[in-house]
Amino acid sequence: MSEQNLGQVDEQLVDVADFDAFFTEQAEQRTGVPLKLYGREYVLPTSLPLLFTLQMERLKDSADPDDIRKMLASLFGPDALDEWAARGMTDRQLGVVLVWSTANCRRPGAVSMAEAARLYDEREGGAAGKAPGNRAERRAKSKGKKPATSGKR
Repeated sequence: MSEQNLGQVDEQLVDVADFDAFFTEQAEQRTGVPLKLYGREYVLPTSLPLLFTLQMERLKDSADPDDIRKMLASLFGPDALDEWAARGMTDRQLGVVLVWSTANCRRPGAVSMAEAARLYDEREGGAAGKAPGNRAERRAKSKGKKPATSGKR
C-alpha cells in the first residue's frame, strides 16, 4: 500500500461514529402521555428509560423499598414511591399503574386503565384469589379426571 493510500485510510478512521448526533436526529418529537395520580400530574417519557428496564428485571423478587424507589424515579421522579405510600396506595394499585405506564410509554393509548387492571390481576392470579388462567384450566377443574383404562373392552 502506498503512503497516499495509508493517508486516506487514516482519514477514514478518524471519523467518529457520533451517536449523540444520530440519536438527536432520531429522537421522537412527541410529548409523553400525561397521567394524574393523587392530585399530581405526571408525564411519561416517550420510551422506557434503560434504568427502569434494568431495575424491573432485577427487582422481580425484591421488596426493598430503595430498589423500587430507584425504579420508579426514572418514570415518576424521586419522591413518587414515598408520596404514593403515604397516600395509602396498595401493591395492586402500584402494579396497575406500572402495567398501564409501561404499555403507554411507547404507544399512547395501547392499554386502558381497566385493561391494565385486568392484565395485572391475571398475572397475579386474580384479585380475589386464584382464578384459572385459561379455558383449559377451567374445564379441567370443573370436569375432573376420568379413570385410566387398560384399553381392553
